[in-house]
Amino acid sequence: MADPAEVIPFPHSLAHILAELARLDLLLRVQVWRARHLQPEADGLPAFYISDGEVDALLEKTVGQPLWATVPLPPDTAVTLQNSLDEMTTVSGQRQTLSTQHGIPLRLNKLANHFGLNQFEIDTLLICLAPEIDVSYGRIYAYLQDDITRKQPSLDLLLNLLCPGIMAKIAAHSCFTPHAPLGRHHLLELFSETPASQPTWLNQSLKLDARIVSYLLDSDELDGRLHPYARLHSAPAIASNQPPPTNELTRRIGAITQTIDDLVLYFQGIAGVGRKDTAIALNHSLLLINGEQLAAAPPEMFSRLARLAFREARLQTAVPYWDGFDALLAEDKIIQRETLLEIVVKQPGLTILAGTAVWEPPTPLTIPFIRIPFTPPTTAEQLRCWQNSFPETTAPDLNDVANKFRLTTGQIKAAAASARNLARWRQPENPQLTAADLHTAARLHSNQKLAQLAQKIEPHFGWADMVLPPERLAQLHEMCHQVQHRAQVYDEWGFGQKLALGKGLHVLFAGPPGTGKTMAADIIAGELGLDLYKIDLAAVVSKFIGETEKNLSRIFAEAETSNAILFFDEADALFGKRTDVQDAHDRYANLEISYLLQRMEAYEGVTILATNLRKNMDEAFMRRMHFIVEFPFPDAAMRHRIWQQIWPTATPVGADVDLAFLAERVALAGGNIRNMALAATFLAAADGGQVTMAHLVHAAQREYQKMGKLVTVEEFTP
Repeated sequence: MADPAEVIPFPHSLAHILAELARLDLLLRVQVWRARHLQPEADGLPAFYISDGEVDALLEKTVGQPLWATVPLPPDTAVTLQNSLDEMTTVSGQRQTLSTQHGIPLRLNKLANHFGLNQFEIDTLLICLAPEIDVSYGRIYAYLQDDITRKQPSLDLLLNLLCPGIMAKIAAHSCFTPHAPLGRHHLLELFSETPASQPTWLNQSLKLDARIVSYLLDSDELDGRLHPYARLHSAPAIASNQPPPTNELTRRIGAITQTIDDLVLYFQGIAGVGRKDTAIALNHSLLLINGEQLAAAPPEMFSRLARLAFREARLQTAVPYWDGFDALLAEDKIIQRETLLEIVVKQPGLTILAGTAVWEPPTPLTIPFIRIPFTPPTTAEQLRCWQNSFPETTAPDLNDVANKFRLTTGQIKAAAASARNLARWRQPENPQLTAADLHTAARLHSNQKLAQLAQKIEPHFGWADMVLPPERLAQLHEMCHQVQHRAQVYDEWGFGQKLALGKGLHVLFAGPPGTGKTMAADIIAGELGLDLYKIDLAAVVSKFIGETEKNLSRIFAEAETSNAILFFDEADALFGKRTDVQDAHDRYANLEISYLLQRMEAYEGVTILATNLRKNMDEAFMRRMHFIVEFPFPDAAMRHRIWQQIWPTATPVGADVDLAFLAERVALAGGNIRNMALAATFLAAADGGQVTMAHLVHAAQREYQKMGKLVTVEEFTP
């Protein structure tokens, strides 16, 4: 027996594995000696011939024993063998203890602790690991199995090496069921090395999983099968004098995790509200799993990949962070969802699920489940985040962008970086951040999916382009003020606590065609620095029952995070009056309008409805409007102003053009005036000259023709 004073710790994990393989070598040496002392094989082709002596020996041996196990060892050899095995086991145990005391991690022991393996299962892994380290073990296994093609250990060989008798072998069967640790965690797999399509259970071969092989050989490389779906975020090094995180939510979560050993936390909130940052702040290594991408896999593939992901989390001593849990809440994903929950409740320690939908398990889990809601930051919190992103005193006023845009902290950080880059591109030598950079970056990092459902309109006009009576212009300015000071009124002055719904801004523009309704929406979007999306009613309204509501729901859902103005042109087609129910079509049409009423009232953004026929609008919508702006048909004075403002400075306009005369004689709206000015300019370009009165008269004739009216040149004669 070795002197304890001479026992030293294993210098590294591989030294421990090699010492354990030396114990395996001793077992194999004994069995090889026995195999050699069997009676000689018959001459000829022993692989295709069974001798009489072999048959007799098979009939006489004990059930469950290989023939070579019947060969007795010499008494002295048996004693020496047992003493050697005992000494190797004792010394190895002492060295393992010393290694632990010296802080030397031993991968084989860590693997056993991670997955709750007993000594038989550890020895099974060693027997399967041996050919991965040295190919000579494969030839030894083939020799003992009497088949040169079988280089992997079979279950029969494994049980013969590790089990003393038939009862121990039968008891060991439970270690290889799908629910036992070796199978449940995919540590090894059973397969057939023989051509037989359905080999017996004992004839199946064992092979160690490739990731387990690399782990035991000191590799921390992520399982290659998980590369498209997961990545590791290592815990930061924490100094002993570093204070704990000051975030109240992080402190509460940390207290919960220290109190409860096995726990599932569901971080619920929209993307960018700090769910992942909070998980990182807990100072654990995280295995970040893309649950949305994994959910697209078939159920069988999903189950295997999910188990591999949670196994990898154990190997890396990391907390599994499953992002995109919402993808499993669909009705057709119930199998995958139940599979995941089955895995989660068996995962030791902390597991974090992250999603946007409010969800609780319909039946209690076997371990605690706590849903932690992450609410979007308030305007004050957004402002602080903007200020932290721009500590320099030369930054433009951040209150404006914080009031207008509802962004998460993640979006604000990304927008701040984009704003700096915009300034660098504009002025590489001396980048100076402007308010326009901030607004552009904020729009870029708002949700852009609304562009798939509506037409984005780039603002082109300014207040100088708008010709309206002063009272109407004042209304438009007041609309902008409500958006600019929304945070002050709702948050700082507490008016938001008095309103459950209706915190958005809903406006109706009513007036004849061409009177400037679309231009006004354009100007407001430019003034506020927000994107403007025109809703295509042809793509929204559907003849199929329920489809219109689905389309509207998608539009408003995306608009919530788009920081955009929704513009419904010709809104009376969708927001028309409800009618008496005469048939099923009337009933569903009324349901569409009622749904739209509810959805618009819950929407907290800016909605602009434009209609040519105000009287056709449902009164319920009128009551919910914050502003109703009438766009009158322009009189002669207003038309004169429109004619004056319509010309670009570079357009050559002849001296004979009498704009006051045109305004008096051509009683059309601003949209028609724009068409006439453009048509006249093209006529002038074709003539190679400047815009003349003749060109304008000709353009007016064409415009009247489009409207189905007849006009003669004499009508334009003074």
